[in-house]
Amino acid sequence: MKRFLLTITVAVAALARLSAADSEEGFKTIFDGKTFDGWKFGDAKAKSWRIEDGALVAQGERSHAFYVGDEQPFKNFEFKVDVMTEPGSNGGIYFHTKYQETSWPKAGFECQVNVSQGDWKKTGSLYDVVNVATSLSQDNKWWTQHITVKGNKVTVKVDGKTVLEYTEPSGAVAGKDFERKLGGGTFAFQAHDPKSVVRYKNVRVKRLD
Repeated sequence: MKRFLLTITVAVAALARLSAADSEEGFKTIFDGKTFDGWKFGDAKAKSWRIEDGALVAQGERSHAFYVGDEQPFKNFEFKVDVMTEPGSNGGIYFHTKYQETSWPKAGFECQVNVSQGDWKKTGSLYDVVNVATSLSQDNKWWTQHITVKGNKVTVKVDGKTVLEYTEPSGAVAGKDFERKLGGGTFAFQAHDPKSVVRYKNVRVKRLD
Protein backbone atom coordinates (compact mmCIF):
# COMPACT_ATOMS: atom_id res chain seq x y z
CA MET A 1 0.00 0.00 0.00
CA LYS A 2 2.81 2.40 0.91
CA ARG A 3 4.54 1.65 -2.39
CA PHE A 4 1.28 2.30 -4.26
CA LEU A 5 0.78 5.67 -2.51
CA LEU A 6 4.40 6.61 -3.26
CA THR A 7 3.84 5.81 -6.94
CA ILE A 8 0.71 7.99 -6.99
CA THR A 9 2.55 10.85 -5.27
CA VAL A 10 5.41 10.71 -7.76
CA ALA A 11 2.97 10.64 -10.68
CA VAL A 12 1.06 13.67 -9.35
CA ALA A 13 4.31 15.58 -8.83
CA ALA A 14 5.42 14.72 -12.37
CA LEU A 15 2.08 15.89 -13.75
CA ALA A 16 2.37 19.17 -11.84
CA ARG A 17 5.83 19.75 -13.29
CA LEU A 18 4.53 18.95 -16.77
CA SER A 19 1.64 21.39 -16.38
CA ALA A 20 4.05 24.12 -15.24
CA ALA A 21 6.29 23.44 -18.21
CA ASP A 22 3.32 23.62 -20.57
CA SER A 23 2.31 27.01 -19.19
CA GLU A 24 5.82 28.33 -19.91
CA GLU A 25 5.75 27.29 -23.58
CA GLY A 26 7.29 29.91 -25.84
CA PHE A 27 9.22 31.70 -23.11
CA LYS A 28 12.92 32.44 -23.52
CA THR A 29 15.27 32.77 -20.55
CA ILE A 30 17.23 36.03 -20.72
CA PHE A 31 19.37 35.71 -17.57
CA ASP A 32 21.48 32.57 -17.22
CA GLY A 33 21.82 32.80 -13.44
CA LYS A 34 25.60 32.54 -13.66
CA THR A 35 26.99 35.54 -15.56
CA PHE A 36 26.11 39.11 -16.51
CA ASP A 37 26.13 38.15 -20.20
CA GLY A 38 23.49 40.18 -22.03
CA TRP A 39 23.20 42.79 -19.29
CA LYS A 40 24.66 46.29 -19.01
CA PHE A 41 24.70 48.55 -15.97
CA GLY A 42 23.73 52.21 -15.77
CA ASP A 43 25.49 54.66 -13.45
CA ALA A 44 28.62 52.49 -13.93
CA LYS A 45 27.75 50.79 -10.66
CA ALA A 46 28.11 47.10 -11.38
CA LYS A 47 29.24 46.88 -7.74
CA SER A 48 25.55 47.33 -6.80
CA TRP A 49 24.89 43.94 -8.40
CA ARG A 50 25.98 40.38 -7.75
CA ILE A 51 24.87 36.89 -8.71
CA GLU A 52 23.96 34.58 -5.86
CA ASP A 53 22.27 31.16 -6.06
CA GLY A 54 21.09 31.83 -9.61
CA ALA A 55 19.62 35.23 -8.79
CA LEU A 56 20.59 38.74 -9.84
CA VAL A 57 20.90 40.57 -6.52
CA ALA A 58 20.46 44.35 -6.28
CA GLN A 59 22.13 45.92 -3.24
CA GLY A 60 23.91 49.26 -3.31
CA GLU A 61 23.76 52.76 -4.70
CA ARG A 62 21.28 53.55 -7.46
CA SER A 63 21.94 51.51 -10.57
CA HIS A 64 19.94 49.81 -13.30
CA ALA A 65 20.69 46.53 -15.04
CA PHE A 66 19.49 46.71 -18.66
CA TYR A 67 18.94 43.69 -20.88
CA VAL A 68 21.00 44.23 -24.04
CA GLY A 69 21.11 40.65 -25.29
CA ASP A 70 18.58 41.14 -28.08
CA GLU A 71 18.64 44.11 -30.45
CA GLN A 72 15.03 43.64 -31.57
CA PRO A 73 12.76 45.81 -29.38
CA PHE A 74 10.14 44.09 -27.27
CA LYS A 75 6.72 45.56 -27.99
CA ASN A 76 4.01 42.97 -27.27
CA PHE A 77 5.13 40.32 -24.81
CA GLU A 78 4.69 38.35 -21.63
CA PHE A 79 7.50 38.86 -19.13
CA LYS A 80 7.94 36.78 -15.98
CA VAL A 81 10.49 37.05 -13.20
CA ASP A 82 10.71 35.54 -9.72
CA VAL A 83 11.35 38.24 -7.14
CA MET A 84 12.20 38.32 -3.44
CA THR A 85 12.71 41.37 -1.23
CA GLU A 86 14.23 41.77 2.19
CA PRO A 87 12.20 43.94 4.62
CA GLY A 88 12.32 47.66 3.85
CA SER A 89 13.47 47.19 0.26
CA ASN A 90 12.46 49.05 -2.90
CA GLY A 91 13.13 47.91 -6.45
CA GLY A 92 11.61 47.97 -9.89
CA ILE A 93 11.13 46.21 -13.21
CA TYR A 94 11.26 48.40 -16.31
CA PHE A 95 9.82 47.58 -19.72
CA HIS A 96 9.70 49.46 -23.04
CA THR A 97 12.86 51.16 -21.79
CA LYS A 98 16.36 51.61 -23.21
CA TYR A 99 19.90 51.70 -21.88
CA GLN A 100 20.73 54.88 -20.03
CA GLU A 101 24.16 55.71 -18.61
CA THR A 102 22.95 57.50 -15.51
CA SER A 103 19.92 58.54 -13.42
CA TRP A 104 16.45 56.96 -13.31
CA PRO A 105 15.41 55.52 -16.69
CA LYS A 106 13.37 58.01 -18.68
CA ALA A 107 11.99 55.63 -21.31
CA GLY A 108 9.22 53.15 -20.66
CA PHE A 109 7.41 52.16 -17.48
CA GLU A 110 8.49 51.00 -14.05
CA CYS A 111 6.56 48.14 -12.49
CA GLN A 112 7.12 48.63 -8.77
CA VAL A 113 8.73 46.11 -6.41
CA ASN A 114 7.98 47.13 -2.83
CA VAL A 115 6.41 45.19 0.01
CA SER A 116 7.34 47.16 3.13
CA GLN A 117 9.54 50.12 2.17
CA GLY A 118 8.16 53.60 3.02
CA ASP A 119 6.90 54.47 -0.46
CA TRP A 120 3.14 53.75 -0.42
CA LYS A 121 3.19 52.59 -4.06
CA LYS A 122 3.49 48.83 -3.72
CA THR A 123 4.41 45.78 -5.78
CA GLY A 124 2.82 45.67 -9.21
CA SER A 125 2.10 49.39 -9.49
CA LEU A 126 2.85 51.05 -12.81
CA TYR A 127 4.75 53.79 -11.08
CA ASP A 128 2.86 57.10 -11.18
CA VAL A 129 0.50 55.73 -13.85
CA VAL A 130 -1.59 53.23 -11.88
CA ASN A 131 -0.52 53.05 -8.24
CA VAL A 132 -1.51 50.22 -5.90
CA ALA A 133 -1.35 50.75 -2.13
CA THR A 134 -1.54 47.09 -1.06
CA SER A 135 1.04 44.45 -1.91
CA LEU A 136 0.09 40.89 -2.86
CA SER A 137 3.70 39.85 -2.21
CA GLN A 138 5.61 39.24 1.02
CA ASP A 139 9.17 39.97 2.10
CA ASN A 140 11.55 37.01 2.32
CA LYS A 141 9.31 34.91 0.04
CA TRP A 142 9.68 34.40 -3.71
CA TRP A 143 6.85 35.57 -5.91
CA THR A 144 6.38 35.64 -9.68
CA GLN A 145 5.76 39.06 -11.21
CA HIS A 146 4.09 38.71 -14.61
CA ILE A 147 3.78 41.66 -16.99
CA THR A 148 1.85 41.39 -20.25
CA VAL A 149 1.75 44.10 -22.91
CA LYS A 150 -0.59 43.63 -25.86
CA GLY A 151 -1.51 46.59 -28.00
CA ASN A 152 -2.46 49.42 -25.69
CA LYS A 153 -3.15 47.20 -22.67
CA VAL A 154 -0.83 46.32 -19.77
CA THR A 155 -1.70 43.58 -17.28
CA VAL A 156 0.31 42.94 -14.12
CA LYS A 157 -0.06 39.79 -12.04
CA VAL A 158 1.62 38.55 -8.87
CA ASP A 159 1.58 34.78 -8.41
CA GLY A 160 -1.26 34.55 -10.92
CA LYS A 161 -3.44 37.18 -9.23
CA THR A 162 -4.21 40.30 -11.25
CA VAL A 163 -2.85 43.46 -9.62
CA LEU A 164 -3.96 45.86 -12.33
CA GLU A 165 -5.02 46.27 -15.93
CA TYR A 166 -4.13 49.52 -17.67
CA THR A 167 -5.38 50.63 -21.06
CA GLU A 168 -3.40 53.51 -22.50
CA PRO A 169 -5.83 56.17 -23.72
CA SER A 170 -5.94 57.17 -27.36
CA GLY A 171 -3.75 60.19 -28.01
CA ALA A 172 -1.49 59.61 -24.98
CA VAL A 173 1.81 61.47 -25.25
CA ALA A 174 5.15 60.82 -23.61
CA GLY A 175 5.96 62.77 -20.48
CA LYS A 176 8.86 65.21 -20.34
CA ASP A 177 10.83 63.76 -17.41
CA PHE A 178 9.56 60.18 -17.62
CA GLU A 179 7.94 59.04 -20.86
CA ARG A 180 5.58 56.35 -19.54
CA LYS A 181 4.32 55.79 -23.06
CA LEU A 182 3.84 52.41 -24.75
CA GLY A 183 6.06 51.84 -27.74
CA GLY A 184 8.80 49.24 -27.48
CA GLY A 185 12.18 48.67 -25.93
CA THR A 186 13.97 46.43 -23.49
CA PHE A 187 13.81 45.45 -19.81
CA ALA A 188 15.72 46.61 -16.76
CA PHE A 189 15.94 45.93 -13.05
CA GLN A 190 16.53 48.55 -10.40
CA ALA A 191 18.98 48.78 -7.53
CA HIS A 192 17.25 51.57 -5.59
CA ASP A 193 19.46 52.34 -2.62
CA PRO A 194 22.04 50.71 -0.27
CA LYS A 195 19.38 49.70 2.26
CA SER A 196 17.34 47.75 -0.32
CA VAL A 197 18.10 44.10 -1.16
CA VAL A 198 16.07 42.64 -4.03
CA ARG A 199 16.63 39.33 -5.84
CA TYR A 200 15.53 38.59 -9.41
CA LYS A 201 15.75 35.11 -10.97
CA ASN A 202 14.16 32.91 -13.65
CA VAL A 203 13.86 35.89 -15.97
CA ARG A 204 11.95 34.87 -19.09
CA VAL A 205 10.00 36.52 -21.86
CA LYS A 206 7.68 35.46 -24.68
CA ARG A 207 7.15 37.72 -27.67
CA LEU A 208 3.56 38.14 -28.80
CA ASP A 209 4.34 39.68 -32.18
